[in-house]
Amino acid sequence: MDKTFYITTPIYYPSAKPHMGHAYSSIIADFLARFKRIDGFDVQFLTGTDEHGLKIQRSAEKQNIDPLEFCNQISQTFRDLSKTLNLTNTDFIRTTEDRHKKTVQHLWNELEKNDDIYLSKYSGWYSVSDEAFYNEDEIEDMDGVKRSISSKSPVEWIEEESYFFRLSKWEKPLLNYYESHPNFIAPEFRKNEVISFVKNGLKDLSVSRKSFSWGIKVPNNDDHVIYVWLDALTNYISALNYPDTNNKLFKNFWPASIHLIGKDIIRFHAVYWPAFLLAAKIDLPLRVYGHGWILSGDEKMSKSKGNILDPIEIINEYGLDPLRYYLIKEVSFGNDGNISQERLEDCINSDLANNYGNLCQRVTAFAIKNCNSEVPKNIKFEKEDLKILDKYKNNLSQIRDKIDNQDINFYIDFIINSLFEANKYFNDQEPWKKKEDLVRLNTIIYTTLEIVRKISFLLYPIIPQSSIKALKIFDLSENDINLTSVGENEVLLKGSKINKIDILFKKIDKNND
Repeated sequence: MDKTFYITTPIYYPSAKPHMGHAYSSIIADFLARFKRIDGFDVQFLTGTDEHGLKIQRSAEKQNIDPLEFCNQISQTFRDLSKTLNLTNTDFIRTTEDRHKKTVQHLWNELEKNDDIYLSKYSGWYSVSDEAFYNEDEIEDMDGVKRSISSKSPVEWIEEESYFFRLSKWEKPLLNYYESHPNFIAPEFRKNEVISFVKNGLKDLSVSRKSFSWGIKVPNNDDHVIYVWLDALTNYISALNYPDTNNKLFKNFWPASIHLIGKDIIRFHAVYWPAFLLAAKIDLPLRVYGHGWILSGDEKMSKSKGNILDPIEIINEYGLDPLRYYLIKEVSFGNDGNISQERLEDCINSDLANNYGNLCQRVTAFAIKNCNSEVPKNIKFEKEDLKILDKYKNNLSQIRDKIDNQDINFYIDFIINSLFEANKYFNDQEPWKKKEDLVRLNTIIYTTLEIVRKISFLLYPIIPQSSIKALKIFDLSENDINLTSVGENEVLLKGSKINKIDILFKKIDKNND
């Protein structure tokens, strides 16, 4: 298959259990992966855990356990979350795996061979929480504690021997690359932030540490471990078996189609990572997309504030598909998004229960009663039928283009409008008044059933379990879902059986006291 798509989530740092931000990144990545699969692409979808660094070492020491044992426990919660979120990831990588260590050490040797790494001394402000170094103008005093302005994390002064990567050398090549590849960083306003940062001047980057031992050893110098970002970012190619560039995975899927990340790590992915790759003469990923944060009110979510944080709790109460739908619909992709229990419940009642679920139930019940539980055979499309059916064919190339540009808002708006139009069509055509004109009745039912199929296919990347359940109306399975057929108007086999299905979404009783 020559149509390939490689998508990665951020490599999650397992110093604590997963939260809604992790769930959001993973759900968006899964949505894009599923969409590409139903469009005939061979998809590689990577997620995993970044398990080295001082923060992990300290967390393990607090619990008085070995760092690897600590990572085994926490990493498993992220692997479990992948299953809970019904992700279709093809790989889950851990930076403590041998395959990853070999790749990182090979990359180090390549950088050293090309004179992009040298030994010197580091002194500066370091955040354990962010695993990041900060310049003087990037920190501030807050209540007597020095903190990063961007993340609010405390920083500490560090002086030690360190290997450095010649990041300054790649300032102009990076700016040239951004200019010649305008789609490399998205959304646009994040690209502008990155370009501004690089134009302000790049300093050489500390890429090793001596003050802790939990990490991948620097080749030929066991006193140093490789700095967490040179280690962590390499997961995107270690999962494809680099440095074996003849390996099928690497040949088919690199460069990555998209690295999907949170906005707080855009600098590492859009400055450091491409600089490492340029220095090692490896192709750069096609796109880095920095999405916004999930907020509660105006603040990043936090358990201590008592606002919604744990995706597992929401899934247990409302179900997985409603959460997936809500996050994809309610958050304007690329920007920060506020979420609330009230809006989640409104979303379930209005969009899922009333618009989608009710349409499936009404049309199925009417067809079972009036069409002998079969997809109508004798039909004749009229202008109003073709108008609503052809909308999908006419928009299919635009849908593909919008998804390639991660315009997820367009996609969800298209579905919501399509559901509104489908319900309106069924009401306006009044098939219950056409019992004396069976051809017209049959055509209205066939048209509406086809729209249910089309919308269910489009909803599959968002709410896979529910759309597969809806497609049982036609005895269609997951393997039958095909994006191209969304543009076709007579896919349902005339005379085939129509099945009754259970209610797709239960309405939430809202307490209006």
